[in-house]
Amino acid sequence: MKLTVVDIIIIFVYLLATVFIGLILKKVAQKSKANYLLAGNKLPWYMLGLSNASGMFDISGTMWLVTLLFVYGLKSIWIPWLWPVFNQIFLMVFLSIWLRRSKVTTGAEWINTRFGRSRDSKLSHGVVVVFALIMCLGYLAYGFIGLGKFVMIFIPWEIVAPYIPFEVPLAYVPHIYGIVFTMFAVFYAVLGGMSSIVWADVLQYIIMTISAILIGILAMKAMAVETLDVPDGWRSPFFGWNLNDLDWRGIIDEVNNKIASDGYSLFTIFFMMMVFKGILVSIAGPAPTYDMQKILSTKSPKEAAKMSGFVSVVLMPIRYFMIAGFAILGILYYDRLNLMVAGQIDFEQILPSAISEFVPIGFMGLLLAGLLAAFNSTFAGTLNAAQAYIVNDIYLRYIKPDATNIETRNMNYITGVVVVVVSIIFGVFAQDVNSMLQWIVSALYGSYVVSNVLKWYWWRFNGYGYFWGMVAGLIPALIFPYVFSETLDLYYFPWLLLISIAGAVLGTFLAPPTDEKTLKEFYSNVRPWGFWGPIKQKVMAEDPAFEPNKNFKRDMFNVVIGTIAQTALVALPIYIVLKETLPIWITIIITVICGFILKKTWWDTLPEK
Repeated sequence: MKLTVVDIIIIFVYLLATVFIGLILKKVAQKSKANYLLAGNKLPWYMLGLSNASGMFDISGTMWLVTLLFVYGLKSIWIPWLWPVFNQIFLMVFLSIWLRRSKVTTGAEWINTRFGRSRDSKLSHGVVVVFALIMCLGYLAYGFIGLGKFVMIFIPWEIVAPYIPFEVPLAYVPHIYGIVFTMFAVFYAVLGGMSSIVWADVLQYIIMTISAILIGILAMKAMAVETLDVPDGWRSPFFGWNLNDLDWRGIIDEVNNKIASDGYSLFTIFFMMMVFKGILVSIAGPAPTYDMQKILSTKSPKEAAKMSGFVSVVLMPIRYFMIAGFAILGILYYDRLNLMVAGQIDFEQILPSAISEFVPIGFMGLLLAGLLAAFNSTFAGTLNAAQAYIVNDIYLRYIKPDATNIETRNMNYITGVVVVVVSIIFGVFAQDVNSMLQWIVSALYGSYVVSNVLKWYWWRFNGYGYFWGMVAGLIPALIFPYVFSETLDLYYFPWLLLISIAGAVLGTFLAPPTDEKTLKEFYSNVRPWGFWGPIKQKVMAEDPAFEPNKNFKRDMFNVVIGTIAQTALVALPIYIVLKETLPIWITIIITVICGFILKKTWWDTLPEK
């Protein structure tokens, strides 16, 4: 263990700061349900954007991305499209605006604005709550595993074991650490609600920015005196049918085994599947997690769009400067890394092992505080979303609609604790960060896509179609990982899609359309483009001054330009750390040109409401 007294003090000062934030904002959160879950819709878009970016700057994701860059080099900039990271561009361009116009508290509550309050709407509402809770629990478990793996590098189990009255197998040591540090995130998230989470996130973003700059500079200094020995294709973002130019034999032989086990060898097929899935997931809108809650917390639709766009600007350069720093330090000094876990090499240990090995004394405490902050941010935001669904969409809707503020507050506290306990149990049964991530972004998102695409763009789609589309996708999403245990989750996404389409279409046409009044109200308030012809005609007949949305082509153009800019923001910090002058200037020029275009075609055209 290399932590000094100074490092430990810095970590505890940070943890205590989060506790104080929770205590200070406790009274604000207790004023009302909207104050607790949405901070009263009073926070500015840039604060929510920083908070959202901080929530995405999580330990588990950072560990995964460091591993990807270490193994795949510049080609790794495409792999996060699995998530997909470019969904933030779709949100920025139009979907955040549409969602915020609904003026609701959660995604499940939004269902009433689209399908009314009939029986099929109640079924749809119920299945969204179930999906949201499974999604939140999956994210919490994913973060929980990464935190435990991270901490065990700095606090070796042999130091702690003598003080534990029971024996813990090595494979479950990360889970013990995860439980301990999770408690701090739970404290301020449960007490202070959304306001507490956002203020803590801003503090965490500042810490992470300082930490990222430190790591990037350390790697650049190391590059000045060491030679980076990597395969020929490592420095190029371009790829062919497979990854033949990424042969690590004679350099670090074990990496070839990692590439084979990841299932990305036929990279072109993987990339096409990833883009296909990513576009569908993006046009479906945000999943019902912390991202959606931040959008609903903004002051207006215009600020919701700005917030979503700001996330990429403040997240990508800083995060990837740190990721590039760690990955390059890991390659330069691979023989000094400790990647053995329970007798096997675990490449997800590159990040914590590199911190332990390369970060100077005194700075380690700051960096660890920053990464713990990143975990807390993700965990707290996701926990807030789970609480919102249980309290708002179950307790206040079905159990006690007339609950007082005190009763609602107490229920928020209880549900927070219960959700954390269940997520810990999920985490215990998960294999590793990558397997949990693959299941979330491929299988679980696969069950979500069809119903949530059709709800925005097709007037005839009804609540029964939504319900059966979700159920038809969700059940196989929970079963397929066990049936196809040797298959990359992404590759059975098309089957989930087909099953969901069948459920959605049958459910829709075996029941009457949603009542006309609900459809007209939804269309006139949200103003989506898509297949809304019959409803559009009726709304325009009743209100000749109504202007339908004719921005489809402009929105798609902005999505393309925004995705190019976002990808350039990912590549730029990597090239800076590598000190490759020509690619640096190319990515800067691309970013500036895209920014100029978006200023004209997106920012200047944002609607006031």
